[in-house]
Amino acid sequence: MRNYFLSRLGYMLVTLLIIVTATFFFMQLLPGTPFNNPEKLTEQQLLSLNEKYGLDKPIALQYFIYLGNLLQFDLGLSFQYEGRTVESIIGSRIGPSALIGLQAVVFGTAAGLLLGMISALKHNSFLDYTSVFIAVLGMSVPSFVFAALMQYYLGVKLQWLPAALWRGWEYTIMPSLALSVMVIATVARFIRTEMLEVLGQDYVVTARAKGLTEKAVIVKHVVRNALIPVVTMLGPLTVGIMTGTLVIEKIFAVPGLGEQFTLSIMVNDYSVIMGITLFYSSLFILVVMIVDILYGVLDPRISLKGEG
Repeated sequence: MRNYFLSRLGYMLVTLLIIVTATFFFMQLLPGTPFNNPEKLTEQQLLSLNEKYGLDKPIALQYFIYLGNLLQFDLGLSFQYEGRTVESIIGSRIGPSALIGLQAVVFGTAAGLLLGMISALKHNSFLDYTSVFIAVLGMSVPSFVFAALMQYYLGVKLQWLPAALWRGWEYTIMPSLALSVMVIATVARFIRTEMLEVLGQDYVVTARAKGLTEKAVIVKHVVRNALIPVVTMLGPLTVGIMTGTLVIEKIFAVPGLGEQFTLSIMVNDYSVIMGITLFYSSLFILVVMIVDILYGVLDPRISLKGEG
């Protein structure tokens, strides 16, 4: 187990180094400068600003300076917000994105599992066709379409929920529901396909022949084995959802991390671009490692490579 974690940690660090390097140098190709209205600044003012943020140094030297600061967990200062660190910006923005994302994943996973299980157990029935239709609809229609419809009917017409802004928990319900549509459809489709495949396996037939109840067969053999590919898909999906979806955040005026990331690219805020990219990447890699560990929990036959 220790060797496994050490090897995975090594892979994580190498992957992050590659991501940081690629992002740093590609970022330099963005048009414009990180300073507002540079044409209104004097040459001396531009020189002072470049010196303040280290932009007067060669690109290669800037890169190594950034790596050195990164080793000290220093992501630098924002160009857009005077005196604010990148860590404080991420900290203030991740909360709303994580909240609506977590709610979307929890509700979407539960609803998707239920929908997919009903569809598989009632194969070729009305319930199956209805579940498949819902899953296809959820995969085909963009989440922002559902968001706009809910905002208009539930928020404006019926006034059951706040249509936008961010002033309390009730403001998170519609954004979370809009994000959960894709999760529901994806999980339902995966669990239905896997359960139908598992239901035809020999060990399921054998379990029934031994006299196990249908409930025991479904829970211990069918659902448990069908969950393995679902976990594989759910890990990266969770990261993508929890870090925020820009369009949903824009529609409901959610002050999340996705909105800040796009804004930083538009104004060439190099430090914030690097910081958010690194945060996204680290979270994604961490979730992938957790998914690998969950394999062994769901199926003891799967061993961890490098375990010793």
